[in-house]
Formats: sequence, structure tokens, C-alpha cells
Amino acid sequence: TAVAGDLLAVVRHLGGGPAVLVGHSLAGGAATIAAAREPELIRAVVELAPFTRKQSTGLGDLRLKRFRQGMLRLLGTLALGSTRYWRSYLDVAYPGPKPADWTERLARVEALLREPGRMKALQGMGRSAPTDAGARLGDVRCPVLVVMGTLDPDWADPRAEGTAVVEALPPGLGRLEMIEGAGHYPHDQFPDQVVSLMLAFLQPDAARA
Repeated sequence: TAVAGDLLAVVRHLGGGPAVLVGHSLAGGAATIAAAREPELIRAVVELAPFTRKQSTGLGDLRLKRFRQGMLRLLGTLALGSTRYWRSYLDVAYPGPKPADWTERLARVEALLREPGRMKALQGMGRSAPTDAGARLGDVRCPVLVVMGTLDPDWADPRAEGTAVVEALPPGLGRLEMIEGAGHYPHDQFPDQVVSLMLAFLQPDAARA
């Protein structure tokens, strides 16, 4: 909810919209809240691997290696404040080929997380629950595109999570697109594909639908 307020403040600062909000992970939920709070400022929302609903984990979910690995690495990061665990989580969150600058990027991430306050902020983000976003899904009045990676380790079944987000929106507003082979960062692993989906979604006819 706090991030949603920041997003709305930026929209007002830039002229008052109506704007398209694109949010990844936690920010997907924030974009949902922003759209529900001030619909006149937001004309569409794109949620990339979003945390937009109350989460639950069953014992059967842990049988999936991808999900189990991601969960354990995230828990290690949150409990121990460990940059090593976060680096290992990112390795799972980017399945398959890594970006060309992967080694340098990980070194940069680790260096930043060692700065005062940054790991504490990451831990706080990880401990937050998206229940506030889930409570506002039914209040959204603009079109919403949800993009999920088929190999996202944050959910045992990414397609089911994306479908549940769409079904919680008012009828006809949501659309789900799956990116084959993507993890928790589909826009970084497959930018051309994600941008193409976004542009098609934002065409006037699609927005009116």
C-alpha cells in the first residue's frame, strides 16, 4: 500500500495521467492497489510475476524441486540476512541461459546489499504479505495484463497463480500470458517477448476491451 501511494504521487507529479503502471513482483500488487484507489489516474496495469494475492503453501508444493529451491533460498535470505542466499535464489529465479553480464551483475547486487540498510529493506520486503493487494483486486476498473514465467520458483504452479489473479478481477478486465522457460524475471530474460505482449495489450481496442 505504501508503494502504491508512491506510484500515485509520481503519476500526479508527471501530470496526472491517465498512466499505465507496470509492476514486477511486489510492485505488481502495488500497481493493483494504485489502480483501485484512483481509477481516474490509471488506464491500464501490467503485472509481471506479481504478488497480488494472499499466499499459501501446501506440503505437496515442496515436492517440486524448483519451488523448494527458491523457497529455501528466500527463507535463508530473510532469516540470516545472507547475500550468499540471495545470490543463490537469483540463480534459480533465472532458469536456463543467464544474461551476458550475469557475473558482473551478481557482484554489483552483492556490493549494494552490503551497504547499510539495504539488506534490512530486502528482508522487510520479503516478510510483507500481499493481502492488501488481494483485497483490492475486485475494485480495479481498468484492463490488467498478468505475465508469468512457466518456471517461476516463487510459485509451485505459476499458471494457477496468474489465473487466480485474473479471476479475482472484475469479469473481462484481466488477461494472462505465460512466458515459456522464464523464471521470476520474464521481462529481463525475454524482453522482446514481454514488450510485444505489452504493446499488443495496450492497443486502443485491447484497452477498451
